[in-house]
Amino acid sequence: MKFENTEVYGIKRALHGMRNPLESWKRSDTFENNGKIVIGENDLRLAQRLIQSGSEHRKFMRQIMVSVDITGPLYWWKEFDTYKVGTVANSTSTMHKLSSTPITKECFELDDYNSRLDYDGVKLGDVIDNHIVFLESMRVKYLETKDKAYWKELIRWLPNSWQQTRTVTMTYENLLAMCGKGQRRFHKLTEWSESFIEWARTLPYAQELLFIDELEEKEENK
Repeated sequence: MKFENTEVYGIKRALHGMRNPLESWKRSDTFENNGKIVIGENDLRLAQRLIQSGSEHRKFMRQIMVSVDITGPLYWWKEFDTYKVGTVANSTSTMHKLSSTPITKECFELDDYNSRLDYDGVKLGDVIDNHIVFLESMRVKYLETKDKAYWKELIRWLPNSWQQTRTVTMTYENLLAMCGKGQRRFHKLTEWSESFIEWARTLPYAQELLFIDELEEKEENK
């Protein structure tokens, strides 16, 4: 999987709004340094208390926005699509662009692909290679004949490992839900438990805001 063109915005304004209920703006100590937002100790303590108090109190997390281009397999996107509330995605079009470039192994998710797996003497790698040859032949045949029957079979037998790129917009509240212990952090799909979680950890103040439970565990274990 690939995560590209990540942008995070709205942190400073979200923390300002966080103090609106008690009108405690004078205690805010977040500032900007060379274009980078630095969250002060006062604001961070309040933010973490609100996060721990529940979703109705941490509304500021919904105002910290993240935009990123994610390239991942269709089987991963099917799970991501369960997060409908607060997320928006524009995808490249499989229907319109599938026939425009050659279909090769690099078009599919290969991060932990094991071509040596054996099924009754048949190597998985051989099966996959043959299937890719079949898909490419359908693509070429469609271009030659313009017969939509070939295009339909290409769509029908396209594996779930096909890579698709989407530009995704979501909030820190969405990410808090996705990165929680009960959600994707220890998911059996490495695309979640490794790729997505590792990317999320690179976001500004990810440890303090998105993986706050790990900080709590460290304090308890001291």
